[in-house]
Amino acid sequence: MTAVAMTPARAAPACASPPAPAGPTSAAPWAQQRYAPERLARLATGSGVTVAVVDSGVDRAHPQLAGRVLAGTDLLDAGGDGGLDCVGHGTGVASIIAAAPRDGTAFRGLAPKARILPIRVSEQQVVDGRGTGRTATPRDLGRAIRWAVDQGATVVNLSVVLYADHSAVRAAVGYALSRDVVVVAAAGNGSADGRRRPYPATYDGVLGVGAVGADGRRADFSQPGTHVDLVAPGLDVLVAAPGSGHRSAAGTSYAAPFVAATAALLRQYRPDLGALEVARRIVATADPAPGDGYGSGVLNPYRAVTETVAVPRHARPATGLADDRPDPTLLAQHDRRRDARNRALLLTGAGLPLVAAVVLAAVVVPGGLRRRWRPADHGHDTG
Repeated sequence: MTAVAMTPARAAPACASPPAPAGPTSAAPWAQQRYAPERLARLATGSGVTVAVVDSGVDRAHPQLAGRVLAGTDLLDAGGDGGLDCVGHGTGVASIIAAAPRDGTAFRGLAPKARILPIRVSEQQVVDGRGTGRTATPRDLGRAIRWAVDQGATVVNLSVVLYADHSAVRAAVGYALSRDVVVVAAAGNGSADGRRRPYPATYDGVLGVGAVGADGRRADFSQPGTHVDLVAPGLDVLVAAPGSGHRSAAGTSYAAPFVAATAALLRQYRPDLGALEVARRIVATADPAPGDGYGSGVLNPYRAVTETVAVPRHARPATGLADDRPDPTLLAQHDRRRDARNRALLLTGAGLPLVAAVVLAAVVVPGGLRRRWRPADHGHDTG
């Protein structure tokens, strides 16, 4: 009998230093108070929409993420499916998008029925102002974006930042946009003068997102510039932690998923809109904000879903909408007074304490001038 050589099974990757456990929470986070996910859920939940989280992996065992995280891929360690998160960054990002409601927990995601596609490209975190830990190469980041698109993601969240333009990333972003995918990217935690250009937030067609606190003011670390299309909560934000429990976090990394979640709501509620129109609607319905560095203003998911926005030429033809969708006008009338009262309380609540949090960084890609919202050039060298 001829002996058959057996290939040893590849062991799944494991964390050298697992993240510290986090405690439960019952207090209502300010971002959830502001956006009232329970109201959004009457209109849309992100059901049927796949959001790719290109990050540090996503722990699918967290009680609020169980059943919402697909098998993804790992570009740091062979054999992984994106379900390993050694620093907690990707898990936190994914929870802002899709954490399910849970009794006794006031925290929940804005699009709790969206599917999360995890793609692990980093285990980097910032310690004493310096990034430590491994990250994938820019070429692999480009591969991650393309893989997400090919797996059916219609929204891609990139809470990872590069401070140089890389052809592989640029081409991958163009690939996503050409296939009707909404691309959302963190604006970066850089210098206040905005001298360093963060990628991929700078690329044309990408929604670049800065961060604000509970008082409505731009966070000191949120890098201003033409790459910022709008801002969202990114200071003293509550997120899910690997395993179970929650922690406080800060950074434009955590502002981006609020926008990605809003895109998921729109992709469900308005399937007639193409990716470019979804992005335009999100920007056009932002609440006004004072000063520079806010882009078009502060994200307002409720307005993005309910308000009528002029549809430009060349919009994708309508595919038909379900007849049983809730009437947003009636719901808006019912909630307008409460919404205005809550917003006034939150925007004047400058006394909320700032809880220090670990700000994690990963790889980032280049971007172009955002405001013109022209389609990206897809003829770039793939590198």
